[in-house]
Parts: sequence; structure tokens; C-alpha cells
Amino acid sequence: MDKDDKELKETTEEESFADLFAKSFADQVRLEPGQKVEAKILKISGDWIFLDTGRKGEGVLEAKELLDADGNLTVKEGDTITAWFLGVSHNELRFTTRLGGGSAGQSQLEDAWRNGIPVEGHVEKEIKGGFEVKVGGTVRAFCPYSQISLRRVENAADYIGKRLSFRISEYGENGRNIVLSHRSVLEEERLRQKEEQKETLKEGMIVQGTVTSLRDFGAFISIGSVEGLLPISEIGWSRVKDIHEVLSVGQNVEVVIKQIDWENDKISFSLKDTLADPWDKVALTYPEGSFHTGRVARLAQFGAFVTLDSGVDGLIHISKLGAGKRINHPREVIKEGETVEVKVESVDRENRRLSLSLAEVSRAAEQEERTIEEFRRTAAETSAKTMGTLGDLLKAKLEKGKK
Repeated sequence: MDKDDKELKETTEEESFADLFAKSFADQVRLEPGQKVEAKILKISGDWIFLDTGRKGEGVLEAKELLDADGNLTVKEGDTITAWFLGVSHNELRFTTRLGGGSAGQSQLEDAWRNGIPVEGHVEKEIKGGFEVKVGGTVRAFCPYSQISLRRVENAADYIGKRLSFRISEYGENGRNIVLSHRSVLEEERLRQKEEQKETLKEGMIVQGTVTSLRDFGAFISIGSVEGLLPISEIGWSRVKDIHEVLSVGQNVEVVIKQIDWENDKISFSLKDTLADPWDKVALTYPEGSFHTGRVARLAQFGAFVTLDSGVDGLIHISKLGAGKRINHPREVIKEGETVEVKVESVDRENRRLSLSLAEVSRAAEQEERTIEEFRRTAAETSAKTMGTLGDLLKAKLEKGKK
């Protein structure tokens, strides 16, 4: 065998060996381009992140895909991420968390559409019905308003200039008509987080949340990917008339998980349960016979409710409002919002009830009682003295008769 034949044979054997190795490697991994996997980060080294996909051979991912706006990695070794398989290159399993915003060609965008791989896009400007987004470096695409967020877009300018992950929902005319959805990416992430939170969230837990919207009946609170309702009755110990006076959208709150219903996807919270119960110290703060100032909260046919402190209301019965005169309704004597001085008549801690009376009426009644008592005492003393004088005269007369 001459030299040329020998070199040709060696080259052919090398190529055959490489082909066999690649084929063997591909058979082992059994992954198809576009297939989604959950992978654990084994090591972060320079520009590359090495992944454990649960199969033979490590996967690799470009680290730049997981940098934040300041150029810092958003993950660490040991974290689990969602990635899509691109293929085998140089005997390595190549993955992506999204197709980059660089010079991705039309073929890559079409693959992303067919396989559901997210693509990175730059929101260029607002146009009729939504936004113009650049993907693959130069390719123009359209994202409707309804697909840019999980909620209704209040201010389109907030999205201009941002780099976001999108899924291609429509790919037509050989890439000249591309429709994107950022919402689908958010929904998938929220679903993933919700599944994780199902394992950790329990009734009775205290969690940090953010107010996402306000309604007449309560507030919606978001805790990560989960959103639940804070009923207006659970905001505080006192009665809330206008929820906007207590909470605002974007406000951070600490709440207790009151009830979880994963089957119907419902969670209810309580802000009240994180606050001290004012009735724990009512007997000490408002003992029977003490006087206090309060505000008339509301009127009812049978009396007036007076707020002494947050969550502590007492009732002045209608019979104690007329200063001895019969009235048909409390409004004849008192009005809502008025500041009044009251006397605590009785405390029922178990049933959370305070019986009150108007201080001026109570004082007037007490003064009347004192006056009557003083009159009775004086009359008794006078009577005793009179009887004593008559007795003395009678005794003296009897003694004189004996002599």
C-alpha cells in the first residue's frame, strides 16, 4: 500500500470513527432538537454552563443567556433550569434557554416556532394593536397588547426598549409574518413556580405579598406565582368602608394564608390575623365605669355604635340616648362621625361586646341619684333629731309627775 492509499485509509477510518461516536452519543442521549428538559447546573466556567440532564454526557449552555441587565448571572451551581436541546456539536449536547437576539437566521426562527423554543426579542416601538419586536437581530415581528403581559397593559411605554423572551405563535410567509407572545412564557413560568409552591405553602403560614388590584370586596395579593384574595373583612379588626384608604396597588403586605383550595385554584389571605387582637386588653383599657372619647361609627334602629379604638366598638342602646325621654331613632340625639364622650357600663370579653352610655347623660343621672340620696339622708337625720327632742320632753314630763 503506497503512502497516499495509507493516508486515505487513515482519514476514512477517522471519519468513520467520528461518525460512529457521534451516532453512538446521539443514541445514548435520545433527545430531539427542540425537546425541553429540566437540567441541574453542575458547573459555571467562564462563558459556559455545564448541565446534568440525567443522561450520559454533560450538556452545555452559553452563560450569556442567563445574565441580567447588569451583566450578572441570575443562577448558581446547583440550580435547576428549563432548557431546550439544540443538537450535538463537537460531541457536546448543546442547549439553550432561548434563541439569542443576535444573528439568528430564518431557519432558526422557524425551528423555534416548530419546537416551541423561546426567542429573545427587543421591543422597538408601539404600533397599532401592539408592539414591533426585533428577533434574530433584524427580523421584525409583532406582539399584540394582550400577549405582552399577564395583565392588561396600562402604559405601553413601560415595555419599549426592553429585551424579553417570546414564543413564536405564528410563523407565516417564510418569516415575513411572525406573531409573538411574551405572555405564554410568563404563564409557563408561573405554572412551574406554582407547582413548586404547592409543596411549600400551607394554611396558617405568614407570607410576604404584593397588592395587585383593589375591588370593593377586597384586594388581590400576589405571592410569587400565586395570587389570592384578601377579603375586605380580613383587612383589619375595625370595619373598612373604603379599601383605598387602607391599601394601594403595589403595596407590600404581610398576610396569613387563611385557606388553600388547589383544586379550584383559590387562596384566601388575612391581614387581620397578623395584627394583635385589641380585645385581648379591652378589660384593662376600658374597665367598667371608666370614661373615654370615641367616634360614632354608625347608627341602627336600636342604638349607636361608637369606635373607641381600631377594632373596638361599643353600643349605646337607644334607651340610654334620650336622657330619660323616649326617642324613636338615635339620629334624634346623635349623628355618624360625631365625637362623643362615653362611659363603659359593662364588658363582655367572650362575646366581644361593650355596653356604653353617653357620659353627659350618665353624669346627669349620677348627679340626680346623689341629690336624691343626699335628700334622703338629710331627711333621715332631721327626723331622728326631731324624734329625739320630743322624746326628751316626754321623759322629763314623766319624771316630774313621779315627784
